[in-house]
Amino acid sequence: MGMLILESNSSEHVPGTTRYFDDPERPQAATSDSAGLKCDTSGPVPIILVPQPSDDPNDPLNWPLWKRDIILVILCVVSIFATSLGPILAANTITLSLVFVVKFTQIAELTGYFLLGVGIAGILCVPSARVWGKRHLFLLGTFIIIFSSAWGGASRSYKSLLWARIFQGLGTAPFEALVNAAVGDMYFVHERGKRMALTNLAVFGGAFFTPILVGKITHTIGWPWSFYFVTIFVGVCFPLLFFFVPETAYRRSTHLNTDLASTDDLQPFNKHQEPGRGGNSTEIEPNTTADVNPAEAEKGIAEPGSHHVSHGHDLPGANTPLKSFKERLMPFSGRKTDDDFFKLILRPFPLFAHPAIFWACLIQGTMIGWTVFIGIMLAAIFIGPPLFWDEVNTGYAYTGAFLGSVIGFLIAGGLSDWSAKFMTRKNNGIYEPEFRIVLVIPQTIIGCTGLYLFGIVCSNPTHYSWVLSVFAFGLQVCGMVIGAVAASLYIVDAHRDIAIEAFTCILIFKNFFSFGLTFSAYDWIIKGGVYPTFMWIASIQVVISLLAIPMYVFGKRNRSFFHKHDLLKLAGLA
Repeated sequence: MGMLILESNSSEHVPGTTRYFDDPERPQAATSDSAGLKCDTSGPVPIILVPQPSDDPNDPLNWPLWKRDIILVILCVVSIFATSLGPILAANTITLSLVFVVKFTQIAELTGYFLLGVGIAGILCVPSARVWGKRHLFLLGTFIIIFSSAWGGASRSYKSLLWARIFQGLGTAPFEALVNAAVGDMYFVHERGKRMALTNLAVFGGAFFTPILVGKITHTIGWPWSFYFVTIFVGVCFPLLFFFVPETAYRRSTHLNTDLASTDDLQPFNKHQEPGRGGNSTEIEPNTTADVNPAEAEKGIAEPGSHHVSHGHDLPGANTPLKSFKERLMPFSGRKTDDDFFKLILRPFPLFAHPAIFWACLIQGTMIGWTVFIGIMLAAIFIGPPLFWDEVNTGYAYTGAFLGSVIGFLIAGGLSDWSAKFMTRKNNGIYEPEFRIVLVIPQTIIGCTGLYLFGIVCSNPTHYSWVLSVFAFGLQVCGMVIGAVAASLYIVDAHRDIAIEAFTCILIFKNFFSFGLTFSAYDWIIKGGVYPTFMWIASIQVVISLLAIPMYVFGKRNRSFFHKHDLLKLAGLA
């Protein structure tokens, strides 16, 4: 048992466990034991590249780091505008209630229907990404956001705005569901931590800046412009997305996915240096037993269920030409899997019975739900008596949430890779995905403190300063971002073969959970009171966070068990 993680009862290698570092104590020069491995030698300690890249120049893992980072930044910017549509009405509750002559609850439901649209679209767009890649969905989602935001600003009836909100959710779904998975497409394990923190900041944190601006926009030029500005900015981003974000999904040969391998028996071989490739990379050939179609191996395409062995010294894809700029602009670039589309629609649902995925849903989804809940409560507590704030001040109350999301990003980004590398060294160079779970510790301390504090100070807003409410909201959001990073990294590293389906489960859970809260929030507060309600919420979250302990201890055994007992195969969906 290393680092308190129970070893598998089986002698087989457990997928997800990797030789993250070559030998932390040895000098940078390669030894005879590691001469076949492709390594990152840019740092003081050579790090084995996981997964191993192919020799195909179209493999995203072979793109320059600056190119991959530009792609990720563009996706993050569009994601900020897309997800900003979630809380965009938070500061406009009174204004819209007066404009459309409806109750506060119905204005809150507009956010709920947005989340419903995200959840429904997520069920459909994720299998599409699995079959045809992600690019066409990013383009389609951006287009839907542009026209639905223009529609929302032009709405002159509650029903019209409600349908615009649903379509805004449909357009947002690809960014909520697939941007984190794109990190797994483009980056090696040791590069993912800070990038995953950045994508979670964009998807879950950047939106909190929106209400700060929306309150002032509504007060100055009218509520429709909060939607029109989204249309304008996303419209500007569309050409960047079209020209500079190629397809990130890649159909990689099975044996190169070393983080998914069921064996760690790797036999290095000597290979001639490729033209144009620096001397810092070395390569490895898995010691596998099953053969592969040579034509498929040449293209770097895996046959379903097969293991690969190379019939020569070139790794798959070595002779594949680089795609032209025109080819890279196409929304579709061939199938990424031979799985049936309709089977893929059903694949996420059995995975709710997978302990790791259900744990990730709880860790990430409940904190996001409480964030939506607090957003609804801000309107009730600050706009109504005894404070009687207007939409501008209510929008400014989100300053704490925005700063909390940024601080959460910094904490998660700083701790995620550092803690993984530190624990890997302590574990004799063996990386376990469970090392990512330690991020739940700061999530619990910071996030649950925010929930308890918010309930205390908002139960008597005249006795406590409003600053404490804003501060508590910031703590809760900070914890939410850290938890989102922890859950996302664990899923990508421990279960990358089902990462897309796992993120679909998280998306479905958090959006339908938050959708339910938008209908219940006001009733809970009115019937139960602010203080008791938030004490229950915070205590529930503490219990959920404590589930990280058995997940950490038994996580490797869980990975081993479900590698042998594939839920998707048992359900006939593999």
